Amino acid sequence: MHKPTLAALALAFGAVAFTPAFAETQQPLTRAEVKSETKALEKSGKLTPAGEGSPAGADAHFTPTKTRSERKAETRLAEKNHELTPAGSAGLYKADAALRAQPTTRSRPERKAETKVAQKNRQLTPAGEGPDAPKH
Repeated sequence: MHKPTLAALALAFGAVAFTPAFAETQQPLTRAEVKSETKALEKSGKLTPAGEGSPAGADAHFTPTKTRSERKAETRLAEKNHELTPAGSAGLYKADAALRAQPTTRSRPERKAETKVAQKNRQLTPAGEGPDAPKH
């Protein structure tokens, strides 16, 4: 038979004595307690804003240095000087159109001759094997 050691008994009785005290502190909060805590946090400004924002703090409040009319005037000036970036993918289309609108440096027969030379030297990338080809 196994003799219970003094340490084992102390551990067993200590765990039993500790369990009720531990259970008392881990009781779930009532709805009224949660509401009062939330109201207190809201009044103190420590609630996290809705969405993906970070917690609001004293440094989270932004104070603008320019008036609305000053910002609007700057935007109008930038628009007049064509310094605004287009919204969405329009910028890509404009850049592609500008590239295509540039005058060519070689004629069509010259380009065809260069392509034939590259084909003879096996320097052309086979169809479907370029860097933009879909990977399977």
